[in-house]
Amino acid sequence: MKPDPIELELFRHLLVSIAEEMGAVLRKTSYSANIKERRDYSCAVYDAAGETVAMGDHMPVHLGAMPLSVRHAMQAFDLGPGDVAILNDPFRGGTHLPDITAVSGVFVPGQRKPAFFVANRAHHADVGGMSPGSMPLAREIYQEGIRIPPILLARAGRFDRELLALILANVRTPVEREGDLLAQCMAIRRGEQRLLELVSKRGLATVRRNMTALKDYSERMMRAAIRRLPQGRYRFEDVLDGDGITDRPVRIAVTVTIHGDRATIDFTGSDPQVEGSVNANYAVAVSATTYVFRCLVREDIPYTAGVMRPLEVIAPDGSVVNARPPAAMAAGNVETSQRITDVVLGALAQAAPELIPAASSGTMNNLTFGGWDPVRRQSFAYYETIAGGMGASAVSDGASATHTHMTNSWNTPVEAFEHQYPLRVRGYRIRSGSGGRGKHRGGDGIIREFEFLTPAQVTILADRRLRGPYGLFGGHPGAPGRTLLVRRKSTTAIPGKARFEVAPGDVLRIETPGGGGYGQPV
Repeated sequence: MKPDPIELELFRHLLVSIAEEMGAVLRKTSYSANIKERRDYSCAVYDAAGETVAMGDHMPVHLGAMPLSVRHAMQAFDLGPGDVAILNDPFRGGTHLPDITAVSGVFVPGQRKPAFFVANRAHHADVGGMSPGSMPLAREIYQEGIRIPPILLARAGRFDRELLALILANVRTPVEREGDLLAQCMAIRRGEQRLLELVSKRGLATVRRNMTALKDYSERMMRAAIRRLPQGRYRFEDVLDGDGITDRPVRIAVTVTIHGDRATIDFTGSDPQVEGSVNANYAVAVSATTYVFRCLVREDIPYTAGVMRPLEVIAPDGSVVNARPPAAMAAGNVETSQRITDVVLGALAQAAPELIPAASSGTMNNLTFGGWDPVRRQSFAYYETIAGGMGASAVSDGASATHTHMTNSWNTPVEAFEHQYPLRVRGYRIRSGSGGRGKHRGGDGIIREFEFLTPAQVTILADRRLRGPYGLFGGHPGAPGRTLLVRRKSTTAIPGKARFEVAPGDVLRIETPGGGGYGQPV
C-alpha cells in the first residue's frame, strides 16, 4: 500500500522525538561531564529485525556503528521484558572500549517477541586499562580497559549487582561509572515507554507500516542522490601521522565506484593493521562511509537503515580499517574514522566538486588525564575532544572552532570543568589564521590551555600534527595542530600521540588544526 506522505512525515518526527527524548533523559541523569556536558552519547530506535528507523541528532560515529551492536545483542540473547544487554567489545559491534552500548527489546502486550528495540551508546570517561581515561598508547586491546561482550546488566527489570560490581572493580571512578550506566538504563526505559504509548494511540500495524515506509523512503532518496553523480571510479588516499608507537605514516586508501544508483566503497590498498591503537573495525568504516553519503542528500531525510542499502563497503580483513583481535582500537573510533571520512570525501570531490568541501581539522584532539584529587579526596579521570576548523567549500568559508564530521560533541563549560576537576582553564580562544587560504578560506582551529593543580597522568591522541588538512582545487591546506607543555623554565613540544606526567603548575597548550581552503586564493 502506498504510504500517506503526511502520515509518514508525522511518524518520522514521532520516532525521532523518542530517540531525542532518550538522549535528554541520559544527559540529565548521568554523572560524568563527558555525558552531561559534552553530550558524548547517541540514542536510536530499531524495528523488530534490528534495523534502524530513527536516530537522535547525536554522534555520527556512534549512530552508524550501533546497528552492529544491536545485532550482536540479538544474537546473544532472546531478550525478554525488562532485559538490558550491554557491550563494548569492538570485535562484536562496538567501536572502542569507552563506548558502552545498552540494548533492550520493547514488548507490546500479548506478544512474546520484541516488537522493537531501543539502544544507546555513551562514552565513559574511564573503563580501566593502563592510562586514566582509557585512551592509552596501547599495543593490544587488553591494555585499553575492561572488554565487555554482550551480557545482561538487567534481567526482567532487576539489575545484576554482581556483574555491576565486577565492572566497577575495574575502573578508576566507580561512582561515576555506576551513575552513567544506570542513566543509560533509564534512557532505555523512556524509549520503551514512548514506543508503547505510540502503539497504544496508533496501533502496532500502523507503526510497523510506517517504519518500513521510512526505510524505503530513505533508500529512494539515497539512490536518487547517487544517480546524480557521474558514473566512474574515483580514488583518493591520505595518511595518519603515525600509530603512536612508530612514526611511520598509516595510509588509508579508497576507491569509490559509482554505477547507476549504487556505490561501492573499497578500502583495498589501506595499510595492514598496526601495532598502535589507530586500528578501526568494520563498524567504524561503515559508519564513516554512511555519514559521507548521507551528506550528499540535500534534503533532510530520515537516517534509517535504508540509507545503507545502495552502498557496498569493502574493508579488507586485517587492515587498519577492519582490524582483527587483539589489535588496540582506542584511536580507531576517533582518529581513523576522521581520516576515512577525509578520503571518501576526497574521492567524491572528483565526481562532485561543487558539493564536497576541503578537509576539516581531521582529528578529534583526544585529551585524557587523571590522578588523585587531594581536595575532593578521590580519584578523577577526564576525557574530552577539542574542536578545530571546518574545510571551506565552493560556496563559503569554513566555520571556525567547531566539531566536524564524525564527532558532534559539545565542550565542557569552563565553570563546570573547574568545579569538578583540579585544573584551571588558562585560555580558550580561536587560533586566528590557522585556516587554509583560498577563494574561500578554511575555518580556524582552537587554542585551549589547562593548568594542572595536582600531579596527573596525561594522554594525547591527536593527528594532523605533521600535515595540515588538505585544500581543494588550489586551496591551501590548514595549519597543522600542535601540543606544548609549558613548565616554569621550559616549553616542550609534545608529539600528536603521547603519554606523559605533569606536576602542579604545568600548563598544557593544545592548538588544533584549521580547515583546508577551497579554490585559488584571489
